[in-house]
Amino acid sequence: MKLYCLSVLYKGEPKAALLKAASDVSSFSFFQRSSVQEFMTFTSQLIVERSAKGSRASVKEQDYLCHVYVRHDGLAGVVIADGEYPSRVAFTLLEKVLDDFSRQVDRTDWPVGSPATISYAALDGYLSTYQNPREADPMSKVQAELDETKIILHNTMESLLERGEKIDDLVSKSEVLGIHSKAFYKTARKQNSCCAVM
Repeated sequence: MKLYCLSVLYKGEPKAALLKAASDVSSFSFFQRSSVQEFMTFTSQLIVERSAKGSRASVKEQDYLCHVYVRHDGLAGVVIADGEYPSRVAFTLLEKVLDDFSRQVDRTDWPVGSPATISYAALDGYLSTYQNPREADPMSKVQAELDETKIILHNTMESLLERGEKIDDLVSKSEVLGIHSKAFYKTARKQNSCCAVM
């Protein structure tokens, strides 16, 4: 999973103007980097121009996904990532960036701004923080921990069954469990098997 570009634009009529951008093109060869950056800027502007105000969209271009969010006030954000990057995390990032940008940069500067005139330094930090969506996004982090726990639990049950022991056999052999506990276990087991058939 990789983020390549994070851009903030203003959707004017009829063109979209780039206000600020951050990119990570280190995975491309040195001679391709400037061309890749120009193409990402062009793609971002084109997607914003063709998106309606108040909309969110994801556009697939070859192996890349371009996520765009255009607010009602004309402020727009574009994330260009690989196809594996989670869409929900990309749109969360865009919402955070646009809210932060609108707080720090005066609204009157948006229509006439350019990357040289707009002072907003947080994009590079957001780009590096969100390179790993599991660390940056709390929901992704919890989901990863749940998946890991599920794998551990599954492996534990498999290893228990590989030894050839069944829970029923262990209960019947147990010296710690009393007669009433064993009877309760057997009754519960019968009740659960009856309900499972339904």
